[in-house]
Amino acid sequence: MITGTTQLLGVIGYPIAHSLSPVMHNAAIAELGVDFVYLPFAIVPEHLKQAIQGFEAIGLRGFSVTIPHKQAIMPLLSEVSPVAQAIGAVNTVWRTEQGWFGTNTDVEGFLAPLRRMQRDWSQSTAVILGNGGAARAVVAGCADLGCRQIQVVGRNSEKLQGFLQSWQTSPIADLLSVHAWEGLPKLLPEASLLVNTTPIGMHPQDQATPLTASEIQALAAGTIAYDLIYTPRPTLFLQQAQQQGAVALDGLEMLVQQGAAALQLWLQQPAPVDVMRQSLWNYLDRKF
Repeated sequence: MITGTTQLLGVIGYPIAHSLSPVMHNAAIAELGVDFVYLPFAIVPEHLKQAIQGFEAIGLRGFSVTIPHKQAIMPLLSEVSPVAQAIGAVNTVWRTEQGWFGTNTDVEGFLAPLRRMQRDWSQSTAVILGNGGAARAVVAGCADLGCRQIQVVGRNSEKLQGFLQSWQTSPIADLLSVHAWEGLPKLLPEASLLVNTTPIGMHPQDQATPLTASEIQALAAGTIAYDLIYTPRPTLFLQQAQQQGAVALDGLEMLVQQGAAALQLWLQQPAPVDVMRQSLWNYLDRKF
């Protein structure tokens, strides 16, 4: 029940209608019995600064950050955690007496399903499609796993070089290389882990895929294909990868785990992870 004492949490992005964060967070809030509600806010990039000021004015307690604001929001915050600074992207923000504090729980979420595999990653090559804010968390996660090589692929050479340069003061620089999209045919056969961090294939563009059919065919059997998209489930990219013998992972567990970590920061109590996961399964079963 929403009353005059109900406190506000939310998620910002553009577009935001596809987000399942309100489903799982409101299920968790109901389970915990706390007086909060979690709302989606569609914020166009040019209105980001005004939105943050508005959140302060209405007393919003905290919010999640998704595409395209994960990097742009950083200069607007009073403080950014060391992990978010290292990644160069923020996905979780909350209000403190000193102002807005930002961190990144995406790495924790990304790694959760991979750690369960209990693999030796020391000789693995990770190929990452895209070079935005989500890709930065994936790079940090792959380094934390112990991957031998991390290869980031993008379509804009200037942005790729900027991405590479931004890691130069980090130990990750020794593992990292960037490549034009045209170089994929040479990279894919060596990939142990292939991660799509782009929005290509996200609902409602269900028939889009970041890779062509011939590129998908270059994957070796047993490659882990990991799509950070969680609607539709599975994406066309994952369907095609599975047909090549790849192990498919979608972004639902990452969504759950990063959200649980954020909720724990906002409420200062453990999040009901199983309830959050089940709420998403139930929602997707009804919708798709």
